[in-house]
Amino acid sequence: MGRDEDTSVHTHEDRALCDAGVRIYTEALSAGRIPRTALEPAPCLTELALVHPDPQDDSLIRPVPPSAALAHLLQPVIREIHERISLTASLADSLAPLASVASADPNLAITVLEGIPLIDATIHDALNGARNEVLTLQPGSSRPAEQLKKALARALSAVGHGATLRHIYQHPTRYSPTIKAYLDDIPAAHIQVRTTEQTVERLFIFDRTVAFIPANAKRDVALEIRHPALVRYLTQVYEVLWAQATPLTEPLPAAPADISVTAVQLSIARLLVEGHVDQVVARKLGISVRTCRAHISKLMQSLDATSRTQLGALLIQSGIVERAE
Repeated sequence: MGRDEDTSVHTHEDRALCDAGVRIYTEALSAGRIPRTALEPAPCLTELALVHPDPQDDSLIRPVPPSAALAHLLQPVIREIHERISLTASLADSLAPLASVASADPNLAITVLEGIPLIDATIHDALNGARNEVLTLQPGSSRPAEQLKKALARALSAVGHGATLRHIYQHPTRYSPTIKAYLDDIPAAHIQVRTTEQTVERLFIFDRTVAFIPANAKRDVALEIRHPALVRYLTQVYEVLWAQATPLTEPLPAAPADISVTAVQLSIARLLVEGHVDQVVARKLGISVRTCRAHISKLMQSLDATSRTQLGALLIQSGIVERAE
């Protein structure tokens, strides 16, 4: 049997990429697009979302950047993580009143903290006690300068005790001068920062022994969690989100080169195609509704769209957003 028979049916492990797949994907990258029939020896390219139909010719396929394919495949995983974090917060809130009577062991406690002053003081004490690692997840696009001034003093104190810092922000914070100034004042060897398109609620973890999450929408009630199993679970969730976030030193995923769309507008486009209204898009991305609508207006101008319905169609046809499966 000769080498020309790689078009025959073959099998390999699920979510694996075969030699034929690597070769065909390389050819697609070089040519920009190839006939759909060329995929027959390598169905794994479709399974791994590494190709998509040419919007102008269904008989052709185009290669998808590996990073974009990975983001597509991980969407269900990240969605499940978000749901589980919400469930964790809900369960913890429900069971919190029983913590004091269920066990006198402070290491198994879930403490309800009511009021911003008490929350700040308790987090400050936990930060002062951190000696190894501080993990934070911060939704939103910016923070008040006065708040960051206090955060900087606390961060430098933790660094002075030998702790390292890891922060996950949302993409728009890349353009916040106050956050940039905060990060510039912390020794680079002691801090790592990544950004993500969407995130869940605020989360602080100190030395993987105590975690803090909001207990209501106003964030004036919080839960201090010291139960080892819950802290371990929240830490694992954080690590998954960290792995999918983009390092601050790296550029954000870009739209097709022939279309002038910013990274934030690309995020908005994806959410619009999913069917979210302006208010939901703004909340998910940590920006104001006014800013969100300004970006939508620019998207419409870039694609010459005359209506929201036409914008949705053009976002898919242009290749800016892939059609949801």
